Amino acid sequence: MRWLIAIIPTCIVFICGGCAVLTEGGDVGVAVEELRCEYHINPLGIDVAQPRLSWILESNQRGQMQTAYQILVASSEDNLEKDLGDLWDTGKVESDRSIHVAYEGEPLTSRMRCFWKVRVWDMDGRPSRYSRQARWEMGLLEELDWKAKWLSAPPAEDDSVQPSPFFRKTFTLTKPINQARVYICGLGYYELYLNGKKVGDHVLDPAFTHYDRRVLYVTYDVTDQVRSRKNALGVVLGNGWYNMHTRAVWDFDQAPWREIPTMLCQLEVDFADGSSQMIASDSTWKVSTGPILFESIRSGETYDARLEKYGWDTAYYDDTEWTTARVVPGPEGKRLAQAIPPIKVTETVRPVRLIEPEPGRYVFDMGQNIAGWVQLRVSGPAGTEVVMKYGERLNDDGTLDRKDTSRFIEQDPVQTDTYILKGTGIEIWEPRFVYHGFQYVEVTGLPQEPTLGTLQGQVVHTSFEPAGDFECSNKLFNKIQRNTLWSYIGNFHGYPTDCPHREKNGWTGDAHLAAETGLYNFASASAYTKWMNDFKDAQLESGKLPGIVPTGGWGYTIKWRQDPNGFGPTWDSAYVLIPWYLYQYCGDMRILAEHYDRLKRYVDYLTDQASDHIVSIGLGDHAPAETETPVGLLATGYYYADALIVSKIAELLGEADDANSYAELAGHIKEAFNAEFFDPQTGRYANGSQTALSCALYHGLVEPQQRENVLDNLIGNIEANDGHLDAGILGTKYLLGALTENGRPDVVYTMANQRTFPSWGHWIDQGATTLWEQWNGQGSRNHIMFGDISAWFYEVLAGINPDPNAVGFKRIVIRPRPLGELKWARAEHHSMYGPIKSAWRKSGRKFTLDVLIPPNTTATVYVPTEEPGSVTESGRATSQAEQVKRLGTEGGHAIFAVGSGRYRFVSRLP
Repeated sequence: MRWLIAIIPTCIVFICGGCAVLTEGGDVGVAVEELRCEYHINPLGIDVAQPRLSWILESNQRGQMQTAYQILVASSEDNLEKDLGDLWDTGKVESDRSIHVAYEGEPLTSRMRCFWKVRVWDMDGRPSRYSRQARWEMGLLEELDWKAKWLSAPPAEDDSVQPSPFFRKTFTLTKPINQARVYICGLGYYELYLNGKKVGDHVLDPAFTHYDRRVLYVTYDVTDQVRSRKNALGVVLGNGWYNMHTRAVWDFDQAPWREIPTMLCQLEVDFADGSSQMIASDSTWKVSTGPILFESIRSGETYDARLEKYGWDTAYYDDTEWTTARVVPGPEGKRLAQAIPPIKVTETVRPVRLIEPEPGRYVFDMGQNIAGWVQLRVSGPAGTEVVMKYGERLNDDGTLDRKDTSRFIEQDPVQTDTYILKGTGIEIWEPRFVYHGFQYVEVTGLPQEPTLGTLQGQVVHTSFEPAGDFECSNKLFNKIQRNTLWSYIGNFHGYPTDCPHREKNGWTGDAHLAAETGLYNFASASAYTKWMNDFKDAQLESGKLPGIVPTGGWGYTIKWRQDPNGFGPTWDSAYVLIPWYLYQYCGDMRILAEHYDRLKRYVDYLTDQASDHIVSIGLGDHAPAETETPVGLLATGYYYADALIVSKIAELLGEADDANSYAELAGHIKEAFNAEFFDPQTGRYANGSQTALSCALYHGLVEPQQRENVLDNLIGNIEANDGHLDAGILGTKYLLGALTENGRPDVVYTMANQRTFPSWGHWIDQGATTLWEQWNGQGSRNHIMFGDISAWFYEVLAGINPDPNAVGFKRIVIRPRPLGELKWARAEHHSMYGPIKSAWRKSGRKFTLDVLIPPNTTATVYVPTEEPGSVTESGRATSQAEQVKRLGTEGGHAIFAVGSGRYRFVSRLP
């Protein structure tokens, strides 16, 4: 798997744009590299009025810090080459800020191309060379910029499902071309073609939104595909979530936006002589049907290759029998640029096993549970129907078991693709507008006996850049890490999901529990930013939120319990927690400001639902191993956390009255929580479950004088369970954090290292290649909600943490724990400031810790030792080491403050 190759090894190679050369003086200088605009390298179609600019520094000198910067933004490459920032020249700004610097130059307008570079002054006041040029390009900012019309195919005469529509338009260009851009929104999904070739490598585009609130368009640079002669544009549309015509319990077939597929396409060509030409979707476009007879995101796709229209997307195709496209009102949502990594096919997985449980019924085992689809390679007579059914597990007789896959889905087929051969030699096919979750594919109808090469799996997900790498001497932990990564990507397709097979829903609880894992392992900040906008669109005026986002209207109540209050803060708190994580891990203040009023509205909604500051609505600790925990305790714990976070955000934004008000509210919640759930005689909360006890510790609700008693009860419970956890998805995250923060990460290590029920190891010993929904193996075999363990690997075993008194890893805490039988561990996280690395190894009593701290940051390093005075750094006493200052000792660690650079600490362990 290509992206795993970048993750598993001991180091990561990050490919970046805007790299610079070190200043003269070699290792004495500082270089500026990896220039980013709104988290992306050289993005197209930005629609933010003040895009934020970020860069990282590179230096071989310890303690290197930026003391000033100068940004030049120009309207042309030539101007920038001449150091002329005609759009913005900051001059020398004395500041160490190198992330999220908001553009403050000339007003930005639609289509504007902005070229930029930056130089910095180092800690000695010396300027670097300017970075290489980077760029961003504005999208269409005003409604009037859009000349294109929404188009659909003529509606069917009955209620039958229409085949996917194919649109085309020919046009002629007669002048030398300078540049060409396409702006397109095709709902639910589209594929764009120009002169016989697909444009770009996106799939399942655009990302799912509340289409009656916002729709996303995508910008493409097609300069190399247009020609100074006759051309042809082609667009194919799929239903996606826009026209969910199959029924399931989540009611997307009743979504308020639901319509047949529609598209908006605008090609703009700038010529060398300064003139321009626009080709926009309108009533002159032609439309027809093609080979895609049926497709639905949960059901699958049916493709009849005999109906292919060869050359339909080329300029000289005869379309006289095509009909005129219909101009329609289109969705109500505002058009906005898609500012997240696109969904792509990222890897090919080949089957590892092929069986024939019944004559003519073949089952392919991919060896890995994935999200995506298969590519079929087949030959045979025209009209032969090959049916491919996808699933996660097999029956005892080797046939496909799809009982869990079809749960809650009211219409067949489910996860089924059908290909009808055209009969012209070897035919290679894969679906366009669906994706599946599966390890096994059952195939019938093949015209001849297959081989392992008949199918290959296509791995499909939001194409994040890797941002992390963890590995250690414990092979079980490495497998848990690998499975977590597979589940994370398998459950991100423009928004985070619960499972890629039966639901594909944006369950909010699953997502917030795994968000920190996502931010450690992947550059996922912009995708979470998009999802927070989906929350804004889904929130009611009362502040209430649904359990799934996006939603077509389902999830504001819990129908199966006749509960009108919805899924409650245990799930809804994703809207408060994830922006806060983006601030903590990425230094993103803007997301807090943009959602502040809505976050207040949500906490106020909880206050309305509370009785004496106790909230008892929603779901509890989903999927517990055995013991249940009262919902009121868990919901009130999140109510407290939400109020406290909103108070902190208010303080950051200068809203002093709100800061005091919500801090006071949090204090009242804490008092009520302890009065309602805590028994001071026993030191137990509620029923004394692991989840109840760890919830109180995790959220900081335990009074200091009771903390040791509560912790002892928690550890006693775990020991009574033979070192196993007894928790669901909420309690598992609580346990990891509460035990670690209270000085007992060794207990977490013991739980994580188990191989009997309930544990991650128990899953793996049953053949798991992803994380499962239930500890007992029932339900889905690809859920991410138990995935916070990966973040724990980074934070505790490798010891990479953001300093709680800073944000975005501006200050770093390196505190590795050589727990249990671990001999070594290493991790790297690519932060907004650059790569952070912690790698340690034990050899007898010798402990060696290698650390990399990026320029423009500082770190506090905890070195395990029983002899603080004997710790060395790069072979020298720490008192003689450059950029190393001893701060003291604590809990068997010598503590040092360090600047940026590479360090090797050696100590003696007990």
